Amino acid sequence: MDFRLRPWKIEDVDSLVKYANNLNISKNLQDRFPSPYTLEDAYDFIGMNIAKGEPTEIFAIEVNGEAAGGIGLHQQADIQIKNAEMGYWLGEPYWGNGIMTRAIQQMVDYGFETFDITRIFARPFGTNLASQRVLEKAGFILEGRFEKTLFKNGEYLDELFYAVRRNSTSLSSSN
Repeated sequence: MDFRLRPWKIEDVDSLVKYANNLNISKNLQDRFPSPYTLEDAYDFIGMNIAKGEPTEIFAIEVNGEAAGGIGLHQQADIQIKNAEMGYWLGEPYWGNGIMTRAIQQMVDYGFETFDITRIFARPFGTNLASQRVLEKAGFILEGRFEKTLFKNGEYLDELFYAVRRNSTSLSSSN
């Protein structure tokens, strides 16, 4: 299935609410991802991203002309400055179509070409097997598992660390 990564625009508010307001999405994301996801949340999120300017850190995943998900890199600070955390989600109607694996690969390429980083990591929940598979398909390696360190929806969850490094990935032509 075709998709493209592009900057968020204010016209995406309705599609953002349409796909983000889903418990099957929010249950696998940090609590700062609102649930329910309202129109006000969408305006706040998109406005924040537009205000950040260039380089773009968080992209919309456009499918069939709609913003149906998001993917972003968050460069770390202090002694972790050469690392960026990747976060992502995709609207449930598009799960299982290979979109997220390819979006992650594109974001890895973009991240290493755009930012002065050497490692990109993601932290899926231990219960999110689909996210773990997507990361592995995209070339990420499991670096660690921390048992029952997260508390989400009244239960303790394992936190996994997956990463890809600039010098070990064949995804980016700049390596």
